[in-house]
Amino acid sequence: CEIDIVLSRDGEIVLSHDELLDRTTNGKGPVGDHDLAALKRLDAGAWLSPEFAGTRIPTLTEAIEMARVLGLGLVVEIKERRRVDETIKRLREVLDATQALEDVVLLSFDHPSLLRAKERIPGARTEIITHARHVDILAVARAACADSISIELDMLHADDALALAEAGIGIRCHLPRPAWLARQEAYGLDPAGELVSALKRGAITSVSGDDVSFLREFLLVRGLPAPPV
Repeated sequence: CEIDIVLSRDGEIVLSHDELLDRTTNGKGPVGDHDLAALKRLDAGAWLSPEFAGTRIPTLTEAIEMARVLGLGLVVEIKERRRVDETIKRLREVLDATQALEDVVLLSFDHPSLLRAKERIPGARTEIITHARHVDILAVARAACADSISIELDMLHADDALALAEAGIGIRCHLPRPAWLARQEAYGLDPAGELVSALKRGAITSVSGDDVSFLREFLLVRGLPAPPV
């Protein structure tokens, strides 16, 4: 499960996709301008659906504890931009206290910040995100000392994936929602062709997306291994 983290004003790591509260809570302004106690009073579920009204913003510690109960690993995307060093320091404390280092992969668009996290949290696994096809993707991954790289479907090429796999660098490819793929395929396009080729060559570590059932079906109909229900 992928989650996003930012830092509260009093130095606690909390889950939030945005640095601002406005879109996904009934609060206003930057998450980092509020103490944890104030954040905990906000409604973080009603914006999505009435059935989630009253949902509170969890801390990273709470998320790790719940993931352990559910048997899930976590891909933790660092969304904090203003206090990166403080976030990395607190992240190390949380991972040490929960003994969750083996269950977590750190993720970011900000490769230098992720490199700092790698240097300051011994044993941490890191995954860089790229939305471009680089001339030398292997050099990009190595410069960040990344264990893996997240590549969007339309930027994935099987030859690049194979080069990364041969260098021991994992690849996570993110699939868009089924409707997007269906629309492309209706016009005779094959948006997932390079991914399928890379999967058949054993070059992909994981496939992610918002619809887990669809991901499983996507693999099964193409004769590829899929996890059990």
